[in-house]
Amino acid sequence: MNALTNPAGAPLSPYSSAMSKENIETHTLSVLVDNEPGVLARVVGLFSGRGYNIESLTVAEVAQSEHLSRITIVTSGTPVAIEQIGHQLERLVPIHKVTDLTLQGGSVQRELAMIKVAGKGADREEALRLADAFRARVVDASIESFVFELTGTVDKINQFVELMRPIGLVEVSRTGVAAISRGPQPM
Repeated sequence: MNALTNPAGAPLSPYSSAMSKENIETHTLSVLVDNEPGVLARVVGLFSGRGYNIESLTVAEVAQSEHLSRITIVTSGTPVAIEQIGHQLERLVPIHKVTDLTLQGGSVQRELAMIKVAGKGADREEALRLADAFRARVVDASIESFVFELTGTVDKINQFVELMRPIGLVEVSRTGVAAISRGPQPM
């Protein structure tokens, strides 16, 4: 048995480790691509074809005159798997640059979420109190429910959602992570 197979002799998945599952890391990748049809499908196909998971995905045009889009991908895996993802992305033709914002250090990451909460009386008051503490805005309200808009880190949004669950969480819609490196240099 070698380090790339499990005891049954089957190859390890990208998330497997010969040692343990403890070295799974989450990384944020910023990918600058041509803004043309099929590019996102090729990037996603690379991940799915190799068994990598995408935890968050956002894409938008960032330079209209140059026809460039930025794809921000949050993924998990061993350090070796993350490095392999980066190298495989760099080989795709419509990709101009791949930056691992996690390895690069300082980056700003935010996500937008809309959280619908139903409740009356004390539950309604508690939802508003917690929303104020988290700086969530009420973007829709009725007699029986609220829709809150919250921008922040993934952890902040997760905490708010968990606090709303016992109050009357109805549903959540999230944009995925948008990220940019700190400092004056572009990606």
